[in-house]
Amino acid sequence: MKIDHIAIVVKNLDATLALYTRTLGFREVYREIVADQGIEAVGLEAGDSVIELLRPLDEDSPVARFRGEAETKLHHTAYRVDDIEAKLDEYRAKGVRLIDERPRKGAHGNLIAFLHPKSTGGVLIELCQKSHD
Repeated sequence: MKIDHIAIVVKNLDATLALYTRTLGFREVYREIVADQGIEAVGLEAGDSVIELLRPLDEDSPVARFRGEAETKLHHTAYRVDDIEAKLDEYRAKGVRLIDERPRKGAHGNLIAFLHPKSTGGVLIELCQKSHD
């Protein structure tokens, strides 16, 4: 597995984006609304991986509540897998608690599934299978 992206929930997307692009020199590679997850996602190129800034579309959403009053907060680490269903089966058999029993559609049409932080040392982990479009 490789790191696909690191996701950071942000309060002020424009200010955080300016920090990452103008000050730190990262390049924006995508921006999209993921309505079913209630977020706007902006991807920044970081070598073979991406830093993904997440802006909640609703300040009462679970993602916004997770961020709390912080300007930014690390949300999850996503790992790229070739066969997400096989990985979920493997982890389920090993007793890993899953948030998503089945993969679902994420940004860019990718398949995603989250592992529960209670099984991963308190870290929210996302599995991500690239779309074959």
